[in-house]
Amino acid sequence: MRPPRFANIRRSLQLSLLLLAPAGAAAQGFGSAAAPNVGPPEAALFPSLAQRQDRLEEQGWLVRGQATFILQGHPRFRSPYRGEGSLVPAANARNTFSADLVLGRRLWEGAEFILNPQVTRGFGLSNSTGVAAFPNNEAFRLGTTDPYVAVPRIMLRQTVALGGGTVPNEDDPLRFNSPLPARRLTITIGKMSVWDIFDDNRYAHDARTQFMNWALVGAGAFDYAADARGWTPGAAVEYDDGRWGLRAGVFQVPRRVNGLFMDPSLTRAWSAMLQGDRFWTLHGRPGAVRLLGGLSSARMSQWGEISRNGFDSFEQNPSGYRRKLMAALNAEQEVAEGIGVFARLSWNDGRTQNWSFTEMDRAISGGVSVNGARWNRPRDTLGLGGNIGWASEGRRRYLEAGGIGFITGDGRLNAGPEYAVETYYLWHAAAGLDVTGNYQLVANPAYNRDRGPVHLFALRLRAAF
Repeated sequence: MRPPRFANIRRSLQLSLLLLAPAGAAAQGFGSAAAPNVGPPEAALFPSLAQRQDRLEEQGWLVRGQATFILQGHPRFRSPYRGEGSLVPAANARNTFSADLVLGRRLWEGAEFILNPQVTRGFGLSNSTGVAAFPNNEAFRLGTTDPYVAVPRIMLRQTVALGGGTVPNEDDPLRFNSPLPARRLTITIGKMSVWDIFDDNRYAHDARTQFMNWALVGAGAFDYAADARGWTPGAAVEYDDGRWGLRAGVFQVPRRVNGLFMDPSLTRAWSAMLQGDRFWTLHGRPGAVRLLGGLSSARMSQWGEISRNGFDSFEQNPSGYRRKLMAALNAEQEVAEGIGVFARLSWNDGRTQNWSFTEMDRAISGGVSVNGARWNRPRDTLGLGGNIGWASEGRRRYLEAGGIGFITGDGRLNAGPEYAVETYYLWHAAAGLDVTGNYQLVANPAYNRDRGPVHLFALRLRAAF
């Protein structure tokens, strides 16, 4: 693959700077589609725009936005052979760009309509293949040279108050700033990211402001329902009371493995998820644990079926639908002022192929996040995390036989766990603008001891309002 053209990089940077506008602290949550104003408007870079946003919210309208540009590359690494699903061993660089506009409208008591148009452009390294814990969660499997316009989120949310007073908004970029009922039921219907609802983590869940690696943004071995760009229609119900949370949802799955088009057979093709949350304070410091379970049904194959039917059947099982069981445990804890730790354990049954997220069957990840207040930079963040991923016996045999997956496949395999380590420093350059330096090391990419290690370097620019 050729290195990125400087004209594309320049255009992306220009778009990012044009969208520069006032923002408070970077919002928590996957995708970070925007950032709510935090503090008085006069503290923003463009106070008049912040004032207009605040006035619109008072009138029942939500207007927010963001733009993220990532340039990522790696030097040449050891590779005695490669296949169609390999990370290209030659020195390589690619860039991605995304711009979101979040529009919201209050409809009636507790009801909100959210529309999120988006423009994306760019490619992940080697077209987002070759590493199960892929290093850029902003990179889609379907990259584009020209700007691509889509609507990843269009949803209706109803919040029902169950008593207990109110609590502050959690800086959710997809919600209005007003307080929320302390005990509440929330119903969401429409097109969204599964990560908008499930597997949240205060320190590792947003590739635009935190870790970028797929397996640090979410649990690596949990096959989250999504199309090839990360979105899916579905419905979710959530209960929260400040100490406990319970979330359930059902979502569409693609017609083909990691495909863009969803399976229209809703009774046979689906992914159901259930998550229980427990929140606490330990010596006055917040912590949480989340237990997540999932069951999917899709035109996926068991590994033995692929061997019998031929490798071409990897795209879609010609015999019908199969099911996959998944689980994840997700924990976070603030351990000192401005220092938080996190960890995830994830598992799937390993008998059937993964269908949507990535190709990993067991995973353990964890890390630490440090706020820059300790060196008089309270809006900066330093992070260090890592993931170990394993392939099931069926997947190993498939890859050893020369099979190619939608993320992995070197044509042969000297099997071993895949190790990924990531560190980043987010520098809050100005109101609404963050600049991040990122380094990742991947050993045994795509579970192959014969290739790598790979050193990856990235620069991330993010503007939000």
